[in-house]
Amino acid sequence: MAIQYNQLGDSDLKVSNICLGTMTFGQQNSEQEAHQQIDYALDQGINFIDTAEMYPVPPRAETAYSTENIVGNWIAKNPRNKIILATKAVGGARGISWIRSGEHAFNRVNLRKALEGSLKRLKTDYIDLYQLHWPERNTPMFGQYLFDLEQEREYTDFAETLQALSEFIKEGKIRYIGLSNEWPWGLMQFLNASERDNLPKVVSMQNAYNLINRTYDSSLREMGYRENVPLLAYSPMAFGHLSAKYINDSQAKGRVNIFDGFAQRYEKPAVEPAIQAYANLAQELKISPATLALAFTYSRWFCASTIIGATNMDQLTENINSIGFQWNDEIEQAVEAIHLQFFNPAP
Repeated sequence: MAIQYNQLGDSDLKVSNICLGTMTFGQQNSEQEAHQQIDYALDQGINFIDTAEMYPVPPRAETAYSTENIVGNWIAKNPRNKIILATKAVGGARGISWIRSGEHAFNRVNLRKALEGSLKRLKTDYIDLYQLHWPERNTPMFGQYLFDLEQEREYTDFAETLQALSEFIKEGKIRYIGLSNEWPWGLMQFLNASERDNLPKVVSMQNAYNLINRTYDSSLREMGYRENVPLLAYSPMAFGHLSAKYINDSQAKGRVNIFDGFAQRYEKPAVEPAIQAYANLAQELKISPATLALAFTYSRWFCASTIIGATNMDQLTENINSIGFQWNDEIEQAVEAIHLQFFNPAP
């Protein structure tokens, strides 16, 4: 199977079913390496690049904005229409004080600052898909899975946020809007405000989705289908865990061991046996665990694009080549059997 192109919700964007993620650019990858990845991805038929104002990850003051600058330097030397470009605005209450002095509410003033900064760094006049990086309000995030009433806080009215984004669309600075790390209630509030006040509708949802985190299946899949808001799946490899390299060597080179703070989602009791079960299945199929993990996400009908990331060209090549693996009903049943045994071990 070759690269395919999917309509992104109610937009006129046709995005490749693989998207090049960039959160390693400027920290784990140099600018030269990053540009090599972009060039290679485009040569394979990928037309979709995703970034964010807070990248690279993990976010640090000394590397802030580096990724958008690197992507922007590539754009400055290449035709802008070669890519569909997505970026994201930091949400509230994340403690990233070096981004816009910690002012992250999704109101008109802050969103304007975020957008203008991204446009300047990306060296472009417009962004195809502008996303809200996570909810401003209190929600479970990044390994949390229970709503905590004690964390409740004020947040910007959904209609006010959409009104600001509508202005940017009318100015030609963004084309469409999307959400990221969002939950059902938030998506419905945005959809309701959009319909009620004739404001732009979100066209995509960028959430984590992989073999050990399928929260989307039970919380958002039906809504995405009925409202035509497809998934952009990030972390299909679960920060490298689904390669099984940490099973074989707990000190293996990777983000989990290089940086602190990436383990909380995966320090749950069923994670390791689930990964081992999927690795065993991959061995039976005579493919790598990484290929199985990526082929699973690529095969989801509700996923408009899977966001992949790599720190070297060998990884990037394997990630892209996994699109050619032929998924079938027998593999689907085997995966579902493991899923029912280890149900969402890393939400």
